[in-house]
Amino acid sequence: MKVAGLGFKKDVTLASLREALMAAGGFEGLAAVATVSDKADAEPLKQLARECGVPIKPVPADMLAGIETPTQSELVAERFGTGSVAEAAALVAAGPRARLIATRAVSRDRTATAAIAEGDGA
Repeated sequence: MKVAGLGFKKDVTLASLREALMAAGGFEGLAAVATVSDKADAEPLKQLARECGVPIKPVPADMLAGIETPTQSELVAERFGTGSVAEAAALVAAGPRARLIATRAVSRDRTATAAIAEGDGA
């Protein structure tokens, strides 16, 4: 099962989310998109999920804390306790034995990040 994790700022656009996802490897074969729970209702994310034909998996912020990620953002580490919301959300949503197959990619306007993990979803 492949899951795209997405991190984004409040003012993100559908175009920026799409760009980050495409830079991370695209939507082919995705089973879901995931992000931190308090952003799961963002309209651009809902639009992207509809475009990809997949559900949104909200991940509680406390489940992101402590997840080791290959890329690091100081701001994200201070707020969420992990280096990348996109990478951590993808790993959590893809299941306990998940592994990243695409590390964090960033949109040109820097409002969106995406990473892709593969796992068993269990």
